[in-house]
Amino acid sequence: MASDQFDSALDLLRRLPPHSTSANLHRICALAPNLTEDLLSSVDQPLQTRQCKKTKRDYLLCDYNRDGDSYRSPWSNEFQPEVEDAEMPSERVRKMEVRMGEAVEVYRELYYEGGVSSVYFWDLDDGFAGVVLLKKTTPKGRSEGGWDSIHVFEAIDRARTAHYKLTSTVILHLGTANEALGHMDLSGNMTRQIEQDMPVQDDGSHIVNVGKLVEDMELKMRNLLQEVYFGKAKDIVGDLRSIQPLTEANKDKATHQEMINSMKR
Repeated sequence: MASDQFDSALDLLRRLPPHSTSANLHRICALAPNLTEDLLSSVDQPLQTRQCKKTKRDYLLCDYNRDGDSYRSPWSNEFQPEVEDAEMPSERVRKMEVRMGEAVEVYRELYYEGGVSSVYFWDLDDGFAGVVLLKKTTPKGRSEGGWDSIHVFEAIDRARTAHYKLTSTVILHLGTANEALGHMDLSGNMTRQIEQDMPVQDDGSHIVNVGKLVEDMELKMRNLLQEVYFGKAKDIVGDLRSIQPLTEANKDKATHQEMINSMKR
């Protein structure tokens, strides 16, 4: 029964507007509290921001830094509110988490020119795993937009190499409203996955390898959104709406047909 409810909830969320995923997810959790943990760990939703009480720096919330209703700050490595016996990364993994967070901050400033980023690592039996989060929004007004990147990876240590598995999700929201255009909303998400073996010399190699994988994946997904999704939407809108008056368009068609008929004679 619970399995059927879970599948139905996921099916329903896929059919509702993507920009309202968080609100709809909370409503479903209120109706079926027994599905809360499974839904929160399975459904990608726009990232929320919170300020670290100790360092006064913003960080992003996700299921990977959550313990109940508390979230771990990557800056202070403390949960807010405090959690007893919380699972924390080992000293080695925490050092890599800090270094990766610093590298992602530089990447964010260069590519996004603002926004918020966070990095969280945790231990695995044969390696470690982590998530790289990036968020950029525009000020709310007549036009607004948001970009959320969620990159979840696993790094399995091997002799002189590591096997990386990266799953990346981009959540995009664009909206505008004015008298001439009316209200337009363009929202959606896209997920891609890649696996690759890369050489490793020390822990610093993991930072370089994961950074390269994330950067390459973001570039591919941005190009795919621009060329395929936006390009296709532009073609459809262009076919549906003609800037040229209908009388001129009919006149051009008549002239074209007349030329074809004269060539057949």
